[in-house]
Amino acid sequence: MKELYILLTDTGTTLNRTIKLVTNAPYNHASISLDEKLNHVFSFGRKQPINPLYGGFIQEDFVDGTFSWYPDTTCAIYKLSVSEREYEKVFQLISEFEKHKHSYRYNFFGLFGVPLNYPIEIPFSYFCSQFVADLLKQSGIKLFNKRSSLVSPDDFRKINRLELIYEGRIYDYPALQIEYKPREYDRFPFRKYIVQQLKSVIVDENKNDEREYFFRDGFIKPKKIMFDRKMKTITTLLRKVDQ
Repeated sequence: MKELYILLTDTGTTLNRTIKLVTNAPYNHASISLDEKLNHVFSFGRKQPINPLYGGFIQEDFVDGTFSWYPDTTCAIYKLSVSEREYEKVFQLISEFEKHKHSYRYNFFGLFGVPLNYPIEIPFSYFCSQFVADLLKQSGIKLFNKRSSLVSPDDFRKINRLELIYEGRIYDYPALQIEYKPREYDRFPFRKYIVQQLKSVIVDENKNDEREYFFRDGFIKPKKIMFDRKMKTITTLLRKVDQ
């Protein structure tokens, strides 16, 4: 027998909190791992941590990926015992996904179909739990009596065949062996970013000794881009006045 691992997580992102309002579930993202140490974890999610709208097939990265931007992410990890043949089939299918990863997109529309019990399936598109359920189904591991496009992350918690082995903060998981401390960040740093830019661009204050503020959420980044453009305009005008 071999083991697969189902990882359910809650990052606390804006998108995650929005989904939570509908599902009322503790975890709203699902991934599948080929090993207990979570060295090979796959799902459909953000390709860039700061952009929630750019999604597709991903290998979860605990050092520089989305989880590193959300160090307080909570999780539940379940063990699934399968035959060697089933495990090998899962491995082969994931390899095919990796070969053609640029062809896959995130099935945002499919998310709306789950609470309505109406399957919305788009070619080469999955949302996280749909991907995990369909991957297992294609490998001969049938956990659900419904279409994969109607499976939510919370549905995995109700499967008796899955054994819960850990629940808590993801970076406290004992088997997660990485030499990395999650980066520190401010939850809403936009105001501090503005102050920092005013000091450096208009007042011309040296900011080398100050902290650089980053944006952890893609919904804030458009504001940053807009502000950057305005700052360039202001700077250009000030230079013209000086001349």
